[in-house]
Amino acid sequence: MSNQKHGKRYNDDFRKMVVDLYCSGQTVRELSSEYGVSEVTIYAWIKKFNPVELEDGSSVTPDDYANMQKEMFKLQQENEILKKAMAIFAKK
Repeated sequence: MSNQKHGKRYNDDFRKMVVDLYCSGQTVRELSSEYGVSEVTIYAWIKKFNPVELEDGSSVTPDDYANMQKEMFKLQQENEILKKAMAIFAKK
């Protein structure tokens, strides 16, 4: 017996298309029946791909925001390491 997940896999282009259709006025129920995707899944895609407008007029998706936060945390850790290294070399 295999441990593979059963179900459909959708690519990001398809997901974004469904979210765009939702943003253009179609309901989740209509999209669900038309494309054979559960409503819960469509709501998850909307949460992931629906852009949020920022104060400066640009937009970012929640997924992009999470990636930026991860990158910022990584850079903060690298800065702390460099500060500690500078302190060690300054003592020599």
